[in-house]
Amino acid sequence: MPATPLPVKPDTSLVRRARKIDRVLAETYPDARCELDFDDPFQLLVVTVLSAQTTDKRVNAVRPTLFAAYPDAKAMAAADRATLEGIVGPLGFFRAKTESLLRLSAALVEEYDGRVPARLDDLVKLPGVGRKTANVVLGNAFDVPGITVDTHFGRLARRFGWTEETDPVKVEHAVGALFPKRDWTMLSHHLIWHGRRRCHSQKPACGACPVARWCPAYGAGPTDPEAAAKLVKTEGRA
Repeated sequence: MPATPLPVKPDTSLVRRARKIDRVLAETYPDARCELDFDDPFQLLVVTVLSAQTTDKRVNAVRPTLFAAYPDAKAMAAADRATLEGIVGPLGFFRAKTESLLRLSAALVEEYDGRVPARLDDLVKLPGVGRKTANVVLGNAFDVPGITVDTHFGRLARRFGWTEETDPVKVEHAVGALFPKRDWTMLSHHLIWHGRRRCHSQKPACGACPVARWCPAYGAGPTDPEAAAKLVKTEGRA
């Protein structure tokens, strides 16, 4: 049988540049963290599922009411559908999101006695949970390193020249090869915060970017410092 090809090691200069960018972003955003509020793994899993196609701010606003009514998986699995729909209604797609929460909670009760598993392979088998959601939970609730490839992370990874991949799983593996595993969770926060505040999709604030000198995409947005400064957001998703 032919030998399995060894994985290609990333270029040393690319690794150094990538890690330099991350160090500068860490200095720029010393408070970088998950912007979804949560008290335990179950809450983080639920609010991450709810955050699809809405803002963290809106999810955080309904969180107290949601968990006051349904503090754990057993309570949520037994929830009245109409009541749960009323709580998550402000987030949009409330029928689909209610169905996701009911199925997810039921699976947790049936398979894990209501507890959230701390393994990627187990999390991604749960209804409505993909690798992105699983890595959010692992990294922030269990301190298990994971890379969260959302739209911001993928966009910045390509702009920085770390990868040309567009598939989130391929992006995750390509970028993961550039950094020590221990850095993966905070790397995710740094890129997501930078993407939400400066490196916007349509009009990045290039002239106010702390990592502009190492960015191959410099010039995709205004390079004039004053014009760029007006594009900088002090908060993430409103």
